[in-house]
Amino acid sequence: MLPTNRQVLYAISAICFVVIAVALYLQHALEMQPCPLCVIQRYMFLAVGVASLIGAIGGKVRVWTLVALLGAVGGLYTVGKHLYVIANPGFSCGIDPMETFLNKIPTAEYLPWLFRADGLCTGAVDQVLGLAIPQWSAVWFVVVTVLLAWVLVRQRRAAKAHAGNTPA
Repeated sequence: MLPTNRQVLYAISAICFVVIAVALYLQHALEMQPCPLCVIQRYMFLAVGVASLIGAIGGKVRVWTLVALLGAVGGLYTVGKHLYVIANPGFSCGIDPMETFLNKIPTAEYLPWLFRADGLCTGAVDQVLGLAIPQWSAVWFVVVTVLLAWVLVRQRRAAKAHAGNTPA
């Protein structure tokens, strides 16, 4: 038996929050400082996780799944840029206007342990279970994007089936 859309949204939310928790562990326990692109990915995982949770709890599955999908696509774009920067060492996102901007956002000022960017993007090559951190981020953004798209397709099919079964 397939899980319900709400169960899938709960799972997506859990995945996103666990990914953020792992990132915090890597930052605070293993002293791997996040770069600006890492921090943007945290924002995207947070957006996907919160939107999925609201959709699962509130019942407005389609609307919140779309919001979560926007966050996931933003995360895919950001991690794609991050992987490009790592593959092309001539590019950098170290101490630059993006880092300064990110660190001035109220969330970074009030929650620096979560949102402060202090690392270099090209330095994110340490591996965990065979993949660099941005590669893991890409894997999880792909997983949640596919799951969110699946929820939307299922939601649409259910709406069509419901509309086809109602008497005129």
